[in-house]
Amino acid sequence: MLKTIQLDKHFGSHQALKAISIDVKPGEIYCLLGANGAGKTTLINLFLNFLQPTGGQVLVNGRDVQQYPLESKRDIAYIPELVMLYGVLSGLENLEYFAALATGEKLPRDKLLSLLQGAGLDATAADRRVSTYSKGMRQKVGIAIAMAKNAKALLLDEPTSGLDPKAANEFSQLLTKAKDSGVAVLTTTHDLFHAKQTGTRIGIMRRGELLTELNSADVSHSELESLYLQYMEA
Repeated sequence: MLKTIQLDKHFGSHQALKAISIDVKPGEIYCLLGANGAGKTTLINLFLNFLQPTGGQVLVNGRDVQQYPLESKRDIAYIPELVMLYGVLSGLENLEYFAALATGEKLPRDKLLSLLQGAGLDATAADRRVSTYSKGMRQKVGIAIAMAKNAKALLLDEPTSGLDPKAANEFSQLLTKAKDSGVAVLTTTHDLFHAKQTGTRIGIMRRGELLTELNSADVSHSELESLYLQYMEA
């Protein structure tokens, strides 16, 4: 569903990505770990076709994103670290607006409320202005927008950064729910606990290189931490 083949990206003389090959299948959560500057956000931006690769390929649902930019965007939803919504509008109004942009149709109120409920937003918050929302609540509206789009893949950049433990756990549950419905999820994170708790597979990046991939079920939290620190110190 989300695939790169020997992907390179240069910014002038700086090589941000070096021969990255990953394959995230439907019903899988791939957590990409790495420090700042590892190239994680660059990889997400290449999937979104915000950047052009220097070499290699980026594929969404089998399509090269450079050759089929519109078709590939229809299959994915992007949730950044801070979901950008209109503060003067309610959560329901934001969902109505962005869902209409994504699908070309205006959804009825009961459907919008159902989507927000499915994303874990308290029903009493649906008609409140987003300016009163916490970051976790904004993230839930972002999930509801992705659900309205029926996206086949989710791209997330540091989605749990700044969330309290309860909100982070709720967000992890939403990603697991998406995975169980057959969505392919690629998320970047600094949070080893989130990667172990949520991911089915984990990749570790450093300075533009994918150093290793592992199944999260094969390592404990402490083993993952030890392995990560070894790679970061090498």
